[in-house]
Order: sequence, then C-alpha cells, then structure tokens
Amino acid sequence: MFDTMKFGKALSTLRKEADMTQNEVADRLNLSRQAISKYERGESFPDISILVMIAELFNVTLDELINYGEPTKGESTILKNVAKGNADIIAENIADVVNLAPLLKPSILTKLSHQFEKQGIDISDIITLAEYLNDESVVTLIENATFDDINDELLEKFIPMLNHNSKEAIFQKILDGEMDWHFIKALLPYADYITTQIEAAVVAGALPWEVLDILNDYYWDTNGYRQKQSKS
Repeated sequence: MFDTMKFGKALSTLRKEADMTQNEVADRLNLSRQAISKYERGESFPDISILVMIAELFNVTLDELINYGEPTKGESTILKNVAKGNADIIAENIADVVNLAPLLKPSILTKLSHQFEKQGIDISDIITLAEYLNDESVVTLIENATFDDINDELLEKFIPMLNHNSKEAIFQKILDGEMDWHFIKALLPYADYITTQIEAAVVAGALPWEVLDILNDYYWDTNGYRQKQSKS
C-alpha cells in the first residue's frame, strides 16, 4: 500500500542529497515552503500532476519516485498514468482505488471506481470512497453495490454522508430485498421523509408489519427523528 510517510522521507533525502533548501525546491515547483515541508513530513502529498516535475528536479525516473512510497503494482500503474496525463486509466483492483482515494481528484476517482460497477462494489468500499466522490457517482455505485458485509455500524457511519437520492437508493435496496429491512432503523433518523413510503410498503406487503415497530420507537422534533429513550 502506498505510504505517504515513506514517500515524504525519501523526498527529504533527495532534497538534502541535491543540497537544496525547502525554499529552493518550492521556488522550482512554484509552491510554498510550507507545502514542501508537509510533503516531507508525510502530512500531505503533492498534486500527482507535478510528480514528473519532482522527478526531473531530482534526476530520478517517475517510476523511482513513485516507488519510494512502496505502492502495490496496481497503485504504481494508476499513479504513473495520472502523472503522465493518460486519459485511459485502468484499475485492476478496487482496493488500489480505495487506498489512493485521498490522493486522486474526484474526476479520476470517479472514472476508476465506475470500472467496477458491473462487478458490484462492496458497500464497505463505497463508504470509504463516498468522502471523495461527487453525489451522483455515489448514487450510481450504491445502485450497483453488493451488501454482503454491511452492518448497522457501517451504515450509520455512511448515511450522514449521503444526499437525498443516495438515501432513496438505499431504501429501494431494502424494498427490493437486497438489504435487510432492519436497516431502516439506521436510515430513518436521516431520511424522515420515507415514513409515508414505509407505511405504504407495509400495507402493500413489500415490508413486514414489524417495520412499524421501528417507526413507533422514534419521535419527531425540530431536529428530525429521534429514538425514544427506553424506560428503566
């Protein structure tokens, strides 16, 4: 897995071997000294588009520069293609895309993640990617997701990041039987507008009557649906 700390340490070593200050490197790359300092400490990573410039500055190949971060083969391929501006970027493993998500622009990340739509991305991977993708992309991934590893804790962490359409996609998965109806309990506090749909689905037989017990466990106030406190 690509390690920004190891990359930063190598960048610091390259700079010192070239007998350059952080200010000099910053001037050559049209960046601030603070940015270079953060790169070297592993607190942030350079825009991938300037990796070629960094490699040229320190007289190393792009492959060598990227490999300082000890990437997987797939991560290395993605980073090299992005750095070179190649339009056709292919990812063989969704794990590589997830690991590089913080380093990639949303447009590139969207292109890579959508390559796995037909295979069905596990919801746990979408939860990680949601922070970096635009809302439309998240909805599309949810519609094609697999939910084998989903649990209440993951869903509760995921739902606050979603927009209206994404929540509707989750609810539709429940109606279609692809997700357990018990997950309505995690969805309801963030999607109170589905209560009417839930009641209609129960009447139509699409959801069991027990779902109404979940609705009865919540009450509405100005901050949305809240779970009732159990009486001791």
